[in-house]
Amino acid sequence: PVAAILVLVLAGCSGGQAPAKPVALGSAPDFELKDLAGATVKFADTAGSVRLVNFWATWCAPCRAEMPVLEAMYQRHKADGFVIVGLAVDQAPTAEVAAFVRERGVSYPIAHVGREAEAVFGGVRGYPTSFLVGRDGVVRHRVLGPIGAVSLEPAVRRALAVPPLPATERTK
Repeated sequence: PVAAILVLVLAGCSGGQAPAKPVALGSAPDFELKDLAGATVKFADTAGSVRLVNFWATWCAPCRAEMPVLEAMYQRHKADGFVIVGLAVDQAPTAEVAAFVRERGVSYPIAHVGREAEAVFGGVRGYPTSFLVGRDGVVRHRVLGPIGAVSLEPAVRRALAVPPLPATERTK
């Protein structure tokens, strides 16, 4: 039983769905969602930024462990153009998800989503799952399982060092 728990913690929490074809490393899909306060979050509004899209759940231990790492990274790099969009997949009411986020001091935008949001990214095999999108709108990294600062920091720094493409070049 200890080995099974260790595998679950190292690999992330299962989404309880059949594996789906993950999004190809290419252009990030566009989406529009409501955050926990009801404000609209448009992915296109953050174009030109380095964006981390993070699918997670309150019941997922690896997700909980990764949240302080993500919050610290967000605080350290948001002035440089780094944005995190957290996508909570819980079936619990939005008010419970919002309370969970407040208790942990998470300040980056979070939306409470369903499976349709996962489908936009080609499906999610487990939680947490994150997609790092460069300033040019291209998915640079896809990570299944918790992200540690040791691997995330250099990836974010590299992505931030790339100057944004002019708007006319982003559509090519």
